[in-house]
Amino acid sequence: MGEQDKDMTSALVAFCLNEEEALRVILPRIKKEWVDELIVLDGHSSDGTAEYCKEHGYRLCLQERLGMDSVLAEAVDFTTSDVIVMFTPDGNSIPEKIPEIIDKMREGYDLVIASRYLPPASSEDDDPVTAFGNWMFTKIINFLFRGKVTDSLVGYFALRRELFEELKIGDTDSWGPRLLMRCMKKKKRIGEISADEPKRIGGERKMNPLRNGWWVLRTIIHEFIIGNRY
Repeated sequence: MGEQDKDMTSALVAFCLNEEEALRVILPRIKKEWVDELIVLDGHSSDGTAEYCKEHGYRLCLQERLGMDSVLAEAVDFTTSDVIVMFTPDGNSIPEKIPEIIDKMREGYDLVIASRYLPPASSEDDDPVTAFGNWMFTKIINFLFRGKVTDSLVGYFALRRELFEELKIGDTDSWGPRLLMRCMKKKKRIGEISADEPKRIGGERKMNPLRNGWWVLRTIIHEFIIGNRY
């Protein structure tokens, strides 16, 4: 481990839309000493999310460009730390895994995934369609880009700040898969930790299997065709 990794700063970005019920359960479990920055990146919720964050002293940042496309880009804009941990505060992501994912980054990785399918982890939120979709897309991505990951569609991961600009991720509806594939193409160090996925807490599931599956497939085709030309 180099000196740079020992002194590495970290930011946790809890991105959400109308997840007040889950925030009340999840955010208090996040200890301040785990990260240097903690922000709630809100897609202009209408359920009291903003009021809860302000009342309890959480740093609330409203998305400037609505929708999932800009979430990663705005996470980079709103933070200054060396490493950014993307986190879904809807109950699906276990906050107690935050120190582990950051420790893994300190080993010199560029991207670390909190995998739901790396043993002994399991998902309580999967249904047959989403489980098959993740398995299929992970197999395709690993085959086309010579990767070895077990979870290609997870929203809980950590990345080095400089990757966003270096890999020209930009705004996209599939920023997670795009980031992963471009890391594979550039031979970046990708690590995984095993992390269960509990059921979500309240709120409404934002992911539509058919719509999101089409987005991912379109991104895979695009990344395969353009190669390293971006």
